[in-house]
Amino acid sequence: MRIVIVGAGSVGRSIARELLTNGHRVLLIDKDPNAIRVTSVPEAEWLLADACEISSLADAGLADCDVVVAASGDDKANLVVSLLSKTEYGVPRTVARVNTPANEWMFDEAWGVDVAVSTPRIMTALVEEAVSIGELVRIFTFQQGQAAMVELTLPDASPLAGTTVGEIAWPDDTVLVGIIRGERPIAPSRDDALEAGDELMFITVPESEDALQELLNPRQ
Repeated sequence: MRIVIVGAGSVGRSIARELLTNGHRVLLIDKDPNAIRVTSVPEAEWLLADACEISSLADAGLADCDVVVAASGDDKANLVVSLLSKTEYGVPRTVARVNTPANEWMFDEAWGVDVAVSTPRIMTALVEEAVSIGELVRIFTFQQGQAAMVELTLPDASPLAGTTVGEIAWPDDTVLVGIIRGERPIAPSRDDALEAGDELMFITVPESEDALQELLNPRQ
């Protein structure tokens, strides 16, 4: 795929290196001359330009781009880039970095954002996931469809411990996608029995989260 990354700071460069390692073509854009460090990611293409200007995006060849990653440290710029990418160039996929959690509500389809990535939110979720047993923790939200990935570590007292996956009537629009037992991931089948201490990963919707929490660990 051809991927354009707006923002050539440490975040943008790190993303570029990973994508290049996976065989993708990458162009890094930044308006700050000090950010154009070609030797730091020599395999990438580089462009010194203001990505909030349509002419710059034309120079970047967005018409032939598969994904745009708005990874700058400026939320306003990331929103403008996402919107222009969608409305002016019809880019199939946009991923936008959220720097300030209070701005998350704006990063949606109305602004051309397919996936919003909030580093503070992810770090908070990972901390909660590490210390919470029996509580549903939201790991990641998919902007399209408003589905979310959530996790719960099954407590010893859960009534579902020892129950097979196929015996459980999950809430509407909820799918068990993975079990982490010990240090090993398990692709769940109907015949797998849940065990206390299992980390259960679900894709669900917000309106089903309370029912899922109650099913896995009823309130006393």
